[in-house]
Amino acid sequence: MQQGTLMRKVKSKSWKKQRFFKLQEDCMTIWYQSKRTGKTESAFSISDVETVREGHQSEVLQSVAEEFPPERCFTIVFYGRRGNLDLVAGSAEEAQCWVQGLRQLIELKSFPLTFALVSRTWIRDWFQKADKNKDGRMNFKEVQRLLKMMNVDMNEDHALRLFQDADKSESGTLEGEEFVLFYKALTQREEVLSLFQEFSEDGKKLTLLELVDFLREEQLEDEGTEELAMELIDKYEPSETARARHVLSADGFLMYLCSLEGSIFNPQHRALWQDMSQPLCHYFISSSHNTYLIEDQIRGHSSIEGYIRALKRGCRCLEVDCWDGPNGEPMVYHGHTFTSKIPFREVVSTLGKTSWGNSSSPLPSMGTSPPSSHPQRELVVLASSSAGSQGTRPMETLGSSRCFSIPNPPQELKHKILLKGKKIGRLEDTLDGPGDEAPDVSDDDNGAEAEEERRRAKVRGTQHSSALQKDKETLAQALSDCVIYCKNVPFRGFREARSHSRPSEISSLSEAKARKLIRDEGNEFVRHNAWQLTRIYPSGMRTDSSNYSPQEMWNVGCQIVALNFQTAGMEMDLCDGFFSQNGCCGYVLKPPFMRDEETLFNPSDPSSWEGPGPITLTIQVISGQQLPKVANSKEGAIIDPLVRVEIYGVPADQAHQETKYIENNGFNPRWDETLQFQIHVPELALIRFVVEDYDKTSRNDFVGQFTLAFANIKPGYRHIHLLSKDGTSIPPSSLFVHIRITK
Repeated sequence: MQQGTLMRKVKSKSWKKQRFFKLQEDCMTIWYQSKRTGKTESAFSISDVETVREGHQSEVLQSVAEEFPPERCFTIVFYGRRGNLDLVAGSAEEAQCWVQGLRQLIELKSFPLTFALVSRTWIRDWFQKADKNKDGRMNFKEVQRLLKMMNVDMNEDHALRLFQDADKSESGTLEGEEFVLFYKALTQREEVLSLFQEFSEDGKKLTLLELVDFLREEQLEDEGTEELAMELIDKYEPSETARARHVLSADGFLMYLCSLEGSIFNPQHRALWQDMSQPLCHYFISSSHNTYLIEDQIRGHSSIEGYIRALKRGCRCLEVDCWDGPNGEPMVYHGHTFTSKIPFREVVSTLGKTSWGNSSSPLPSMGTSPPSSHPQRELVVLASSSAGSQGTRPMETLGSSRCFSIPNPPQELKHKILLKGKKIGRLEDTLDGPGDEAPDVSDDDNGAEAEEERRRAKVRGTQHSSALQKDKETLAQALSDCVIYCKNVPFRGFREARSHSRPSEISSLSEAKARKLIRDEGNEFVRHNAWQLTRIYPSGMRTDSSNYSPQEMWNVGCQIVALNFQTAGMEMDLCDGFFSQNGCCGYVLKPPFMRDEETLFNPSDPSSWEGPGPITLTIQVISGQQLPKVANSKEGAIIDPLVRVEIYGVPADQAHQETKYIENNGFNPRWDETLQFQIHVPELALIRFVVEDYDKTSRNDFVGQFTLAFANIKPGYRHIHLLSKDGTSIPPSSLFVHIRITK
């Protein structure tokens, strides 16, 4: 990579230019230049790169798939709205060299800030930014410039003392190890050192027993504590001598606290930790709305990039709106609008290649059928050829009557794509042939009730026959047979659904309709969702692709709460935070009281809640580290950060509190404030930490956030690694907090 590589930069099927790519000596910057002119065309930092995709995993590279094999192709994806960089290497070996090299650099960049890592990457990065005249040295004026860049408003005398202490050569400049000393003094964590010395008898090291005491008393680790202490020393102690003596230095202690083990997010819950053998309706499922759109709902751009990004983000329920296209080819776009169109064949090809990258969990897909039958048959052919054996088939997954009452669990549907749509007749018709079923009438019904039920059944039978005939006229049988677990049916009330709907059916409700049901029939809604899937979608008035809060829908057990993934904000923060658990598989198991069809739970009625009573969550917000500047802020501007903690859950648990703001310090602000919350239904609660730049004359500016489910909180002294507005990491920005949970 540092020697340079000649590769093709691809922008379209007709635009393919050769460029010379090279990793700079700082291991943080990549530049590329034209082969013809030799002029540097552009450069980007590793810190701007979100991920690297191998193969034809972009719209552009799919368009040249016949020309270039996938093993030579890769895509560099940037944070924010910056476009992808699609590249074709000269060989598969060169492509792998770049893919693996970039991924290692991204992984290194994503580590929390610790001194050992700083010495390899961040020190070099900051030095180059501050060294204005590029002479490899830094004078005091450049140090002052560095402090402004790092969001620090430090007293000039104190800054000069740090500079002079580091200037061992007394040359009036800093270079090499001198700058390392200056940076270490600048990043000294007094609050962490104080905590370290509280448990260290000599103030210089933690013995194995002292570390065990800290883990038990403060981190509330109660199982295998000695083994854990040994693992932490082996993993995070930078000194070989200290490791051999089984002790932890202050640097090693800081490295542990900044690691995944020291994060607020329980590391055991990052893996697949929940029971995946329950029926589908017992899970919340990460779901997107109009997945193909990457902008607004009226004139926005449709792209397979929408599917790729949603899948990479852990989404497991996608929307594919199919309509007639030219020459009978099905097209995907937002019908009756001016959005652009993409061929259905490109969508299914993308799903076949990217659906199982992060998760093997089943992938429900929503779709509207094209009006004419020929494109419908084309849909089935294309889907079958692209998805291979990944679609559900009647004889493959429906082998017993159990399937009519309880849809198969996620673990039995791995690597399957489930289709939601219209269906001719009922599920049984697919296996046994068409036929109408009279409803069951129990023996203990009195005569009048039974007679009325028979009368209504006769009317419904007539309506069903009429609807069945209409379906047959507009829906191809082959497409109908693909719909198994998610037959789309209209919602006519909970009583009607209880009497005549099946667990293999699903109803879609607008957010407004869902809110009315939550308000008027909260408990019935929870019971309904214990045995049948419900999908919620955004209001048609949200033409700007804005979102509603998914929390109120989760509170009643709605499984498929569809959001516009392309729009950043609190709503998507909740979605990303909630589904970041359980291996990011896109499925989260509901709490037991939401899986019981006879439950009394109503999120709006505290008297219906069972359990030991409210839990007290106490959060001491201690400090922040290297908070980013606000986007588009003036040069030299320094933020005044405050921290707001928000609780989302049942109405009684909704709350927020915030700290005071710290003037002119985004580098290492100290708050030392305690916030306390009462949480009545912790099983449904989400906690969102938000950092803002205080502004007394206008709305505060967003700096960073982190959201997680209450169930995933790890108590003790913890770091919270902040995310940007679009949900990407912004290392080394973090908060340091102390968490206590009591009953």
